[in-house]
Amino acid sequence: MRLPAFNPKAALFIGVIAVSTSAIFVRLAEDAPAAMTAFYRLFFAVIIMAPFIIINYRHEFKQISKRNWLLSILAGIFLAAHFIFWFESLNYTSVASSVVFVSIQPLFAFLGTYLLFQERFSYGAIISMVIALFGSLIIGWGDLQLGGTALLGDVLSILGAVGITGYFLIGQSARKSLSLMTYTFIVYSVSSITLFIYNLGLQHSFTGYSATNWYAFLALAIIPTFFGHSIFNWCLRWLSTTTVSMAGLLEPVGAAILAYIFLDEAVTWSQFLGGTIVIFGLYLFILSTSKKTRVTISQRKN
Repeated sequence: MRLPAFNPKAALFIGVIAVSTSAIFVRLAEDAPAAMTAFYRLFFAVIIMAPFIIINYRHEFKQISKRNWLLSILAGIFLAAHFIFWFESLNYTSVASSVVFVSIQPLFAFLGTYLLFQERFSYGAIISMVIALFGSLIIGWGDLQLGGTALLGDVLSILGAVGITGYFLIGQSARKSLSLMTYTFIVYSVSSITLFIYNLGLQHSFTGYSATNWYAFLALAIIPTFFGHSIFNWCLRWLSTTTVSMAGLLEPVGAAILAYIFLDEAVTWSQFLGGTIVIFGLYLFILSTSKKTRVTISQRKN
């Protein structure tokens, strides 16, 4: 597949910076339940996208196969589950620890691509992934000592990692047949509907929140959603699920820095050390997979 004009790996880096702001905005929307914050994030995203979709992409909906409809709907449900678990985790543990544990998704992605798509990696790629995951665990190690509610937050974050991995694995297949705008609009719509039903079931109020909350909802819809997850979806057309997930390991570093600046959460030695290890592991992984891709292409030409 011919690569696009804009380097997918550079786009992936931009996406990581954008999603790193997510936890900060969730904390700023502290008056709202986690599931309500997740709902408005995706609902506002759908509202913003709708006019553009109707004008430019409405014809594509008639061409979507039943299989891709099903995959897109399932991806939307997994995305909603990811937000429910992860946003809730931020009520119990620190930003750094929560983002670290939700970022262990490459472990689940590796297992998923191995079982579902027979994707294979070199020993170097596997070792580099373990290095990056080890760095993530170092970042969260200090917070684990708190126990109690912090431990609950860590478990919720891990469940959030399972949700986002399912979202990426399912989306990788559907995304290859659908345009980015059409796919993300369907997924975000399904997620917002799922979250709407979930909030109704819990009898959460949809109104009565402060201006800060509404600003946070809108910021979540624009920055980490459009410049984060939408870019990740675009990258899935060119990069593997595991590569996209591995790039997400940079999110704890960005989130920890932003939490220090805006929430006065101190950056500990474990976060600094772990962040350095994460970046090193990510670099080794991308280098390893890039070499493998070049060798594969060369073999096909010969």
